[in-house]
Amino acid sequence: MRASRPALAERGGAGSPPVPEEALRAARPERRILPFPLRYERDPSAIYAASFATVRAEARLERFPPGLQALAIRVIHACGMVEVADRLAFSAGAFEAGRAALEAGAPVLCDCRMVAAGIIPGRLPAGNEVITSIAEETVPERARAIGNTRSAAAVELWGDRLEGAVVAIGNAPTALFHLLELLDQGWPRPALILGFPVGFVGAAESKAALAANPRGCEFVALRGRRGGSAMASAAVNALAAGLPEERR
Repeated sequence: MRASRPALAERGGAGSPPVPEEALRAARPERRILPFPLRYERDPSAIYAASFATVRAEARLERFPPGLQALAIRVIHACGMVEVADRLAFSAGAFEAGRAALEAGAPVLCDCRMVAAGIIPGRLPAGNEVITSIAEETVPERARAIGNTRSAAAVELWGDRLEGAVVAIGNAPTALFHLLELLDQGWPRPALILGFPVGFVGAAESKAALAANPRGCEFVALRGRRGGSAMASAAVNALAAGLPEERR
């Protein structure tokens, strides 16, 4: 088989002028130098342990009873802000009421899918049902009928499941406001309300209303505008599973 002309040229074949070294280097595949491997923790258990140890070292947790301390640690871990520990409001029996409700098989009622998605099913002590009603077909019409948001209207679909439930609100202030309105009207009372709605309109006010008058319910709420689904989910996971070292 005859060699190609570039190959002959590279070897200095007869009748072909020599190819400049620069051209030969350009024609060869580039030899990429891989960067030095990044150094970071890869062990999930070690990551959790270091994260929770950092929270314990940096956050002011002394005012929390043991169960709620675990809840506060998980909430801080979910958002990366140790200062939220100073903004958590709670009733004295919140953790015990929420834990007992889950152990008794109570459902977890969530205001949005993101809250539900963050709950670890395998840690729920009684295979508890996690319910989100925002996508139900009747919600838009109900929202128009009551003159409120779909998040608020979805709360009304919890009626027959509300008694003794754990409610986790991590998105819509209107969901928390409307829940309080329904409780004022005599609706069944949940065992625990986790109030973590987020935003600039109504979030701080709805949580302040819960803390000022929890309507006979145990509660945990993050005062101010901050909140979110990750924090609400973390609070449920704390009720369900505590902290990793507590399960050893």
